[in-house]
Amino acid sequence: MLSAVRVLIVDDHPVVREGVASQLARHSDIHVVGHAADGAEATAACARERPDVVLLDVRLPDALAADLVPRLRRASPSTRVLLFTAFPEHSAVAPSLAAGAVGLLVKDASGAALGAAIRDVVRTGAYRSGLTASADAPLTPREYDVLRLVASGHTNTEIAQELVLSPNTVKTYLQNVMRKLDARNRAQVITNARAHGLL
Repeated sequence: MLSAVRVLIVDDHPVVREGVASQLARHSDIHVVGHAADGAEATAACARERPDVVLLDVRLPDALAADLVPRLRRASPSTRVLLFTAFPEHSAVAPSLAAGAVGLLVKDASGAALGAAIRDVVRTGAYRSGLTASADAPLTPREYDVLRLVASGHTNTEIAQELVLSPNTVKTYLQNVMRKLDARNRAQVITNARAHGLL
């Protein structure tokens, strides 16, 4: 008999964690090994439990999925991260997938669909259903990198050094970000990015 698929649920809403655990309890081949409410808890639990799959909300109190996915993969290299969100069109989805998440599952999925998605991830290493919406995400992964450094107070020259790009290339990326987020200056691009859930 094959061992059960081990799942870690990461979401800052207790009712979501409990609801998902309840749904997964109906699948004899899936076992929830832990819950986490934020990125720090998730990283620690991932290192401790080494789950097969992490169900990860896109936004947590202390981290965005795009930042957290690499940390989880370092903590447990064999673990696969499946995004779990009520907003598949969320702007942070594409950067999170670029960071190494293996797919996206919408929170209104049935218990059967939830189990099937987790099995797909274990069997194939990915879950393809639901990814089309992320194609409309406004920023490319590199544009997202530039945005995060802008929000941290870095100059274009500093960003160029950090990302090993020319200052002119950084300027072009930043202009693209400002155009996509309808911003006229750095302060406004940060404000609008936060409104879109990118920061």
